[in-house]
Amino acid sequence: MSGTIALVGSGEWLPVMADIEKELLENKPPVYVQLSTAAGLEGQKSLDHWNTLAIEQANRLNVESRWLSVFDKESANDPDLAKQIIGAGLIYLSGGDPTYLAETLRNSIVWKTIVEQWESGASLAGCSAGAMALTNWVPTMRLKIGKNNKDVAGLGMLPNLRVIPHFDRMLGWIPDIITRYLINTPKGVTLVGIDENTALVGSENEWIVKGKQSVWVLTNEGRTEFKSGQFLKLS
Repeated sequence: MSGTIALVGSGEWLPVMADIEKELLENKPPVYVQLSTAAGLEGQKSLDHWNTLAIEQANRLNVESRWLSVFDKESANDPDLAKQIIGAGLIYLSGGDPTYLAETLRNSIVWKTIVEQWESGASLAGCSAGAMALTNWVPTMRLKIGKNNKDVAGLGMLPNLRVIPHFDRMLGWIPDIITRYLINTPKGVTLVGIDENTALVGSENEWIVKGKQSVWVLTNEGRTEFKSGQFLKLS
C-alpha cells in the first residue's frame, strides 16, 4: 500500500511543524530521509543551514536523520545515495527552487527509489518547492538573467493537483500568481493554495488540513477555505 503524502506551505524541519512530521512517521521505521535538492544552487552556507535544521528536527522526533547530498543530476544518479533512502519511514523534499528540483530529480535513480519506498508504505512530504514539484507542472518562480525562464514538467506524483505554497503571503510577492496558475490548470485538475505552517495530508483522493492556518481550493469562480481539521475530497 502506498504511503501518506503531505503537501506543506512552509515550516519544514521546524518546531512548529514537528507534530505533523511525527504523525507521518507514526508506525513507520524511525528513519527520516531529508533532501534539500531544491536549494542546490544556493551555496554552502544555505546547505549547511538545511543540514542543521534536518538534524535538529530528527533529534526532536527521536529518529535517525539521513540528510542526503543530492544537489545536481550527478548526485541524483548516485546509487550509493539512493541506497540510503531504502528503509525510510518519511522522505521529505524541502524548499528552494521548484523548477531546479523537478529538473534535477526527474527520471533519476534517487527519484525512482523515493517512489519505490513510497509505494512500499513510506510517507512522502514536500514543502514549498517540494510540494510544487510533486505535481505535473512547475512554474518558474525565480527569474534568472540570461536564462530560459520557462515552466517545466513536475515529478508527476500528483497529476490531479496544482499547488501554490505560502499562499497567505504569495499574493503579496507575486500578485498575478492565481491567474497564472489557473491558466495552466486543465480541466479535472484541482488548484490548491496552502498557507504557511499548514499541510494538506492524505492519499488517493482523501485529504485533511493540518497545521496553523488553511488550505484553499481555487477556481475561476473564487476560492473555498478549508481550515485545520477539515477534510477534502479531490477528484
